[in-house]
Amino acid sequence: MSKKAGVIAVVLSLLALCLSAAGLFMKTCPEKDEERDVQYVMYLGTNDKDTNEPVFSPEEAKEKAEEILIKHFGGYTIQEANGGWIDDGTVYQEYSVVIYLSDTSLDKVHEAAKELIEKFNQSSVLIQANETKTEFYEGK
Repeated sequence: MSKKAGVIAVVLSLLALCLSAAGLFMKTCPEKDEERDVQYVMYLGTNDKDTNEPVFSPEEAKEKAEEILIKHFGGYTIQEANGGWIDDGTVYQEYSVVIYLSDTSLDKVHEAAKELIEKFNQSSVLIQANETKTEFYEGK
């Protein structure tokens, strides 16, 4: 490689490094006047992991989930959903609860998920963490 090509390669490498660092800085720093937040979304199935039968009626399931959520977070949003999947050629369906949480931490979400797993006899709870902007708008 010529000396000129070597200098160009070093300059391009340094430029790429600077652009990567700037991108990382921009992604991790809040924009002016904007608070970055993580919204956690939990998907809770309500069929027993062993029998695949509902643990509670939909109304009871929602009530039991709400009791756990209010204890852990003081606030939450729930949507009702229906989930389905195929396992070994058999179609399974279940009533599910989708839970939205903001202004909390992953550790607190895990604590609540552990309690939900036990109460509903689940193998797991699906948790998504989505970067978002959170604002309590007061109309002013």
